[in-house]
Amino acid sequence: MKNTLKSLLILSALFFFSPHAAMADSYVEKVGDKLAHGIANTVTGFVGEIPKNIILANKEKGAAYAATAGVFTGIVHGIGRTLTGAVDLVTFIIPTKPIIYPDYIWKEFDKETHYHPDWKLQ
Repeated sequence: MKNTLKSLLILSALFFFSPHAAMADSYVEKVGDKLAHGIANTVTGFVGEIPKNIILANKEKGAAYAATAGVFTGIVHGIGRTLTGAVDLVTFIIPTKPIIYPDYIWKEFDKETHYHPDWKLQ
């Protein structure tokens, strides 16, 4: 009980004393977007990244490469997308820019997934 209360107080302090949260004119929209990213990326991490990377590897280097490296790359990016989605779900009250690009798996399906080096508050 003490740990839960302590965690709640810390999150409240981050929320209420964050100057960025106080000055944002569309805070609710940013929080909603981050929550949507979190849900979508947690659910579609493996389901989307594995076939996407197989397709990309097949176009780039052929079927044998896609069956090995494409699957492995899809698993790695699936883990990355799922974990970044989970982070977005847990921290959705603190608006930040997306960590992963494309921010949804179905956006720019023909582009390779990458991670933003400058994860910043919005």
